[in-house]
Amino acid sequence: MTVVQSRSEITGATRRRSGRGSRQIGIKTVLILIATVALAPYLFMVVTSFKTNQQFADSFWQVAFPLHFENYSVAWEQIQPYLLNTAIVAVISIVLILLIASISGFVLARYRFAGRGLIFGAVLVLMMVPGLANLIPLFIIMKDLGLLNTYIVLVVPYTVGGSVLGTILIRNFVEGIPQTLFDAARLDGASGARMYWSVMLPLSLPVLGTISLLTVSEVWNDFFWPLLVISDNNLRTVSVGLQFFQGQNATDYGPLMAGYLIASLPLVLLFTFLSKYFLAGVQGGVPGAH
Repeated sequence: MTVVQSRSEITGATRRRSGRGSRQIGIKTVLILIATVALAPYLFMVVTSFKTNQQFADSFWQVAFPLHFENYSVAWEQIQPYLLNTAIVAVISIVLILLIASISGFVLARYRFAGRGLIFGAVLVLMMVPGLANLIPLFIIMKDLGLLNTYIVLVVPYTVGGSVLGTILIRNFVEGIPQTLFDAARLDGASGARMYWSVMLPLSLPVLGTISLLTVSEVWNDFFWPLLVISDNNLRTVSVGLQFFQGQNATDYGPLMAGYLIASLPLVLLFTFLSKYFLAGVQGGVPGAH
């Protein structure tokens, strides 16, 4: 009886392992298919960036030899100013957003004062206002102030919108930091500014990195606002500049795809190497604090 029972248990365990293995194979197959579909346009862009128009016509999907690396020099020469403008706008916006959001998030998380809940509620309400609702009033204000065709007209909307989201993220993150750390700093005679600089900021690097990545992504991908307020080609950002680049190279597919690839590389590299910090910032709290 015991031998029969043992055999049945072994058979049941084998079947369960086999079932789990089959499910794992199915899940992996689906994930591979999704990744292939997602990466196919990017791989096509990479392959096409090394071709001439004749090679593109003769071998649409395949790699064609010889490879034409000069397509990248042509593309770089044309989109370099757009990349520089985008980087300038992104850096300025990130610095202003982190300054505003870190201070406001720290105050809302660690200080108790009249109207604190009302202020945070107003910040949450601002998150529900669609960007298109502010588009026309913001454009009129910028035009009346004479700020069109300047870096300021690009930085202001990103800073305002990013500060709202940044305040919410930092406030929630700082609330996950143990209060004992701030109490210990206060007992050592640290002022509010010292606790902000020496306690909160070092522990909040994941969420600060998350906000920085989100800001870079927004600045890099935004098309409509830069198209609306910038008519000077020397000030165009990469998303708008690529459209003009496409118009100039509509029949020259190699440099065109090389330009798209160069423009996408900064975001790809940032999210590839900083994805763990992005996830840590979104999840909130201090690793190992609980």
